[in-house]
Amino acid sequence: MNNKEVLDKIRNMSVSEQRNISYKELVNIIKELSSDEIIELSNIIGYPVFTRLCMGELAHRFVLLQDGAAAIILNDKGQILLQSRADRDKWGLPGGCQELGERFQDTIIREIKEETNLDVLEEDLELVAIVSGSTRRNDYPNGDVVINNTVLYRVSNYTGDLRWDAESKKMEFFDFDNLPSNLNDPDLIQIYIDKLLN
Repeated sequence: MNNKEVLDKIRNMSVSEQRNISYKELVNIIKELSSDEIIELSNIIGYPVFTRLCMGELAHRFVLLQDGAAAIILNDKGQILLQSRADRDKWGLPGGCQELGERFQDTIIREIKEETNLDVLEEDLELVAIVSGSTRRNDYPNGDVVINNTVLYRVSNYTGDLRWDAESKKMEFFDFDNLPSNLNDPDLIQIYIDKLLN
């Protein structure tokens, strides 16, 4: 199999199959790839998962620093869109990790589309803040720990019908004075509220 065929085979795998590629198998695949093809492979699998696969037995013991973007999406009533995450009992903002070579604007536009089915134009992104530090720590049920550097955007202009993917149990708009208590991104939401008050 040539490199293109290998990448196409991985691209056609389910998420579960991609996450279960063995370290040994991944080493053999990567040895044959150019740097551009390694970037492509990372973007197929998703950078955080790809990085963990490359760590072998340390995969769930190593704390990752990852960059990403999140969105405060507002409806015409000024309510905020939150997703009930499928991997834990928490409500969070739409968003996700930056892929290799991707601009943050592209990250959030892609993540909003994947997670909500809404279409957003770059000119409709309003930068709220760049958030880093200990409040951006995220512990996952599988043992993974990450520290996120997050570019936070505000979005109030979008098109499309709200639908969600397997990452969410459901999505719902909330008034800011009636947010769920089990928030995944309380720091990001508070930063936005503080900016509104100033």
